[in-house]
Amino acid sequence: MLNARIKLRHLQAFLEVARQRSFGRAAERLAITQPGISKTIRELEEALDASLFERTPKGVALTQAGLTLLRHAGPAIRALEEGIGAIGEARDGVRRLRVGALSTVESRLLPEALRHWHAQEAEHADVGVNVVTGPSAFLLSRLRRGELDLVVGRMIEAREIQDLAFEHLYYERLLLMVRAGHPLAGVSPLSADALGAYPWVLPPPQTTLRQQVDSFCVRHSLVLPARRLETLSLPLSRGYTLGSDAIWVAPEEAVGESVAAGELYELALPLEQQGGSVGLCLNATLRPSLALEAFCERLRQVAASLK
Repeated sequence: MLNARIKLRHLQAFLEVARQRSFGRAAERLAITQPGISKTIRELEEALDASLFERTPKGVALTQAGLTLLRHAGPAIRALEEGIGAIGEARDGVRRLRVGALSTVESRLLPEALRHWHAQEAEHADVGVNVVTGPSAFLLSRLRRGELDLVVGRMIEAREIQDLAFEHLYYERLLLMVRAGHPLAGVSPLSADALGAYPWVLPPPQTTLRQQVDSFCVRHSLVLPARRLETLSLPLSRGYTLGSDAIWVAPEEAVGESVAAGELYELALPLEQQGGSVGLCLNATLRPSLALEAFCERLRQVAASLK
């Protein structure tokens, strides 16, 4: 039985602090004072007889007890919100799948799956798809809280994946790409020392893809140049690379068409051999809808054709 001392406002405050990793930002989002949200969290900790947050140089972090509560409170609150939202959806005749997409699947896997979904899923014609993009830590945290139904992409290296259910679909490499006519295009063998003379386009720090870049640099005793563009935006990365001498750390899926058209070339120095595991991730504490199961099956079918 739920502790009578625990109110909905306690759980809402807890989830917002966990989301913002800051009492101050959480208070702003909830339109209450910082002392007020601190008092609310303290009441919740007293009711649970457990500490939920600990101070860090970057804000606050969840304790093990906090992680346990997050795993259950997030989906519970989201289920309540869905129940309320379902009333409106039933009235409007609209349902939605909420999909988190990493940059590794934005070019082929997800667009193809969506095209198949809209063309062939007649029994789910009333189901729309809302796609949220961003780094894996952001998307997996939202999945854990029940704010997303599914996350798709390369994420197995992410610390936040923890107890979420991951299903492998295929492996994909990160490639070092340059424009046609680049001084390093076609150079083989290619020394890693030559890479430091050019700007780089690469994933931002604290992302799983950037971890692979950092490992590559360590293996080759390479220091990243100060001239670099850090972004997860594929259109921005491609446009900047085509118009400059930059070296782009690109997901293999994102450059296939440009390689076929002769616009981009892979450097003769592999950043990684096998690549990372691309797949789909679900929150095992939530029961998937029939629409979600059908969409996952579409993803599997498209992934099989991409191998």
